[in-house]
Amino acid sequence: MTSFKTLEDLGDVTGKRALVRVDLNVPMNDLEVTDDTRLRSTLPTVTELADRGAIVLLLAHFGRPKGERRPDMSLSLVTRAYEHVLGRPVRFVGDCIAPGASQAVADMDPGDVAILENTRFHVGEENNDPELAEAMAQLGDLYVNDAFSAAHRAHASTEGLARLLPAYAGRAMEAELKALQKALGEPERPVAAVVGGAKVSTKLDVLQHLVTKVDHLIIGGGMANTFLAARGVDVGKSLCEHDLAETALAILDAADRANCTVHLPYDVVVAKEFAPNPSSLRTCNVHEVAADEMILDVGPAAVEALADAIKTCRTLVWNGPLGAFETRPFDQATVALAQTAAALTQSGSLVSVAGGGDTVAALNHAGVADHFTFVSTAGGAFLEWMEGKELPGVEALKQ
Repeated sequence: MTSFKTLEDLGDVTGKRALVRVDLNVPMNDLEVTDDTRLRSTLPTVTELADRGAIVLLLAHFGRPKGERRPDMSLSLVTRAYEHVLGRPVRFVGDCIAPGASQAVADMDPGDVAILENTRFHVGEENNDPELAEAMAQLGDLYVNDAFSAAHRAHASTEGLARLLPAYAGRAMEAELKALQKALGEPERPVAAVVGGAKVSTKLDVLQHLVTKVDHLIIGGGMANTFLAARGVDVGKSLCEHDLAETALAILDAADRANCTVHLPYDVVVAKEFAPNPSSLRTCNVHEVAADEMILDVGPAAVEALADAIKTCRTLVWNGPLGAFETRPFDQATVALAQTAAALTQSGSLVSVAGGGDTVAALNHAGVADHFTFVSTAGGAFLEWMEGKELPGVEALKQ
């Protein structure tokens, strides 16, 4: 697994120009960064390289400018916020290729840090244009990829560049790859996976891959309704993809053949309208859902059984909430199971890895994000990893 080089393998980097691919694609409101998680995740790599005397050049995308230079998507907007998080001066350079950025880079001293302009201002970035990658490579002596969240895209700054310069994994990338290896690559068994979310259709590949990899598959969220309906349960007016019944049954068959136990809820929390604490709220057996009711969370008895299943496991992979967690009280199942997983992790009996946007929000809401072994903020890349796909940005580091 550790067939890629890390910062340990660098040697003396004094005065060397390090092109570091990071994720600075942060949410903003009125020119203020509203969540600096991604900025902070780059600190171990950037600080270490600068302290070791490298000239640190940060490459990143911001928004979707599609090859146009758009002032509202310039990384100059993030530079002050990044400087604040890093705690040392950060320059902004108005291009990310030679010759446009060459002079600004030449003016930098060992230990300096600069953010180069949005890689997606160049049309060749998203189609991995070799000429663009070459023009980026001219600015650097070595390449570090610290953006796992962009590793599922074969772009010039994530894939092409890694083949032109000595390439290394940054500290965040290294931590992520090690955690993922522990979770699905070479996990301690038994392994459980929680897969939640609204639709089976968005997680088909994940489910089909996981049944061959895990011992327990816990299905929650709206997608559980699709599986229940496929098994002949009347789910009332719940969110449900009835047209995927055959697909759901095929996944259940594949799980049977692979000795994977699939857990679907047998008691559920229902209501006639989707609103906070509705008057029609009740808990019932899945076979008692009325035609005008919708399933909005997993019931307490099922959550207890799921907690018991996780207690027998050594490894847990989690993607997606069990219920409509943004609206109380339909957050209760997710919170309860997440707290169980966190407690088992803290006691040393469970390796827990979670990822995806909704999942991170749900674990933060449950107050346990810091108590899991590893929480990935990468959405698409985490999902593709759960699907068993090769990630171009990671493969390029393995040469």
